[in-house]
Amino acid sequence: MSKIYFVMPAYNEAENIEDVVKSWHPIVEKCGSDCRLVIANDGSKDNTFQIMKDLEERYSQFVPLDKPNSGHGATVLYLYRYAMENGAEYVFQTDSDGQTNPDEFWQMYENCEKYDFQIGTRGGRQDGASRVFVTKTLRLVVWFMFHEWVKDANTPFRLMKCEKLKAIMDVIPQDYFLCNVAISAIAVKWNYSIGWYPITFKPRQGGVNSINMKRIFKIGVKALGDFRKINAKL
Repeated sequence: MSKIYFVMPAYNEAENIEDVVKSWHPIVEKCGSDCRLVIANDGSKDNTFQIMKDLEERYSQFVPLDKPNSGHGATVLYLYRYAMENGAEYVFQTDSDGQTNPDEFWQMYENCEKYDFQIGTRGGRQDGASRVFVTKTLRLVVWFMFHEWVKDANTPFRLMKCEKLKAIMDVIPQDYFLCNVAISAIAVKWNYSIGWYPITFKPRQGGVNSINMKRIFKIGVKALGDFRKINAKL
């Protein structure tokens, strides 16, 4: 059995976090006793972390972490480093808002030795037109900056070999907000073997989305500069 760490960032997810742990923990258990479900509370202003601590007593392979707020991308990278420092062979990342379907993980699990990276593609998304617009824009930006066409660069549903992931993380900033975009683009550019899978992407199951269009624009402007720096390293 491979040692897989399932990792999720969480920010103000008090309405979702219990259902998310309940739905994903059985998947982790089936993958093996060395596997873990690790959720990092990114400085939530609600009682997300307290709920996580209460759930820890009921779910033996669940690891709740708490950290100061640093944003989604930096927290995802923090979780990737945590998984690798604890000997994970693979890391699976999704978000803690209940938008992804745990049962769709198995299509990736069956091919974990075949591919270096396996990434979901979101068709028929149910999370709003603005998010669809951002995904399509990111695809164009990635092509412009990296000269690679990536189907869905920022999907929060991905299974990755830690050995290959570490090599990519060595060339991106440690606190990079759009880390999964950069990781996907570099994986394609370096000709890693990649499996793409259509996945279900539901509406947010509760709580409030912390990203709005004004913030997305600011992130995008900064990302262009960061992409240039990454390209220089490549």
